[in-house]
Parts: sequence; C-alpha cells; structure tokens
Amino acid sequence: MQLSGAYRGQMTDEVRQALASDPTIDITTTGRNSGEPRRIEIWMLAIEDRFFITGTPGPRGWLANIKTNPRVVVHMKNGMQADLVAWAHVVDDEETRRRVLSDDAASWYRTQHPLDVLVASAPMIELRLDEDY
Repeated sequence: MQLSGAYRGQMTDEVRQALASDPTIDITTTGRNSGEPRRIEIWMLAIEDRFFITGTPGPRGWLANIKTNPRVVVHMKNGMQADLVAWAHVVDDEETRRRVLSDDAASWYRTQHPLDVLVASAPMIELRLDEDY
C-alpha cells in the first residue's frame, strides 16, 4: 500500500495523547482479493498505553484483510491530523481480550452483547504503531 506523507517511526507523546483522546479514526487496509486500499471509519481504544480495535461478533472485511496483510494506515481525523503506518496483530489470548473488553473504553460493546460472548467471539486486533517489519 502506497501512501504519500504517511508518518512512520517512534510514537511521540503528542501523537499518543491525540490517539488516546479521540477514538474515531479511519484505517486503510489492503483488500485481500483485490489488493486495493480499503478505507473505513472505526473506533480505536487506547487501553494501558496500547491501541486496540474490536467490534461486535460477526465477520468483518477489515479483519479478513488484516489477516492477509497486517500493514495498515491509521488516519487521525479529529484534532491532530496524521497518517500513521501501523501493524495489526490479531488478539486471540483470552486474558488480553477480557482486559480490553472490560475496560471503560469498551463499555458500549458490553451494551450490545454480554462480556463472555464478546471475549469468545468479538473481532479484535492490536495496532502497533512503532514497530518495524
């Protein structure tokens, strides 16, 4: 995926604070079949100085794309505007999933499904914005 002007490197305190303060972002993934960029609006949760994307149970195109190509671009939209290269990792360990979904930042999801259902079947990735691959 080519994106001119994408920031890549160490997270600054300013970027980390901006990401933590506003959960609404866009992400661009690479289409698993087409190879074309796919951009969607989504919520990113900042929990324990880490960044997660989750959702209610069910298949997600963005997750299927990430499983094929974990490189994504995070587009900060409100306040600070930046495009950040990130790497997505599927979160499948129950302890982390429960901790994320129990956090206050994820309270909306618990209004949609019981916590145990979310832990068992909600899509979840962690975005790492300061790794080199």
